[in-house]
Amino acid sequence: MTKAIKKSVEIPASPTRVWDVLTQDRYTRNWYAEFSPGSHAQTDWKEGSKAIFTDDSNSGNGLVGIVAESRPGEKLSLEYHSMLVNGSEDKEMSERVKGTRESYTLSGDDTHTRLDIYCDMDEEYFDSMSEAWDRALQKIKELAVNG
Repeated sequence: MTKAIKKSVEIPASPTRVWDVLTQDRYTRNWYAEFSPGSHAQTDWKEGSKAIFTDDSNSGNGLVGIVAESRPGEKLSLEYHSMLVNGSEDKEMSERVKGTRESYTLSGDDTHTRLDIYCDMDEEYFDSMSEAWDRALQKIKELAVNG
């Protein structure tokens, strides 16, 4: 069973700057580390594109989905459809994430952004992932403000 993680953060930077932090590899590796060290995304962030999230451990574990919505500076949404275990799709584990969503909504002006995140989360991981999101949002804020 999934529960929704919903969080927001106020960032003294433009939505364009925050978008860069959300999508550029040099930034994402920094804040993804709050979930799993070495994590990174393989995608071009365009609507309909495949998105693969793995880490540097060579374990071959990760998540696979698609970019469901991509409006730079406004909204980014992902829908997951499978989990990788040892480099291959794991059917049983994939059922746990199939159809789950993660979204980022940005609103603001040239000097300020409100970032709202929504993430479907398996109840088993809800508390630990909620805490990781708190850390990740602070890291996103830091990166948007300080580079």
